[in-house]
Amino acid sequence: MFTAMTIRYVQDIEASKRFYENLGLAFDEAASFPVWAQFNADAGALGLHDVAASKGKAPGSAELALATDERLEAIATRLDAKGFPYEIFGEDFGRSLRVVDPDGVTVQIQEIDYALAKSNSK
Repeated sequence: MFTAMTIRYVQDIEASKRFYENLGLAFDEAASFPVWAQFNADAGALGLHDVAASKGKAPGSAELALATDERLEAIATRLDAKGFPYEIFGEDFGRSLRVVDPDGVTVQIQEIDYALAKSNSK
């Protein structure tokens, strides 16, 4: 199962959190930690990432991510079979697979380990 998620890189997590809560998105405290605030919506999720804790992202930038409970190796096997190149990265939150779509946009597929993410954000 995949959850489509937009990751928004923000300068002030708390101010952005208040904004999106007031829009009506549901804050997910269990999936959040100091540099990350996650909101669930009927058709996906929104993640707010502290730009200062990102790896070179610009304030206001966004990217497409798909959170999954499937092992990245299973996804990699499907991509290999169809000839799509990808890379798997160790992350502060678990692991991610990055693949470029036909329009040149990088899609991040996340295998999230919430315990690891919370311990790395302290």
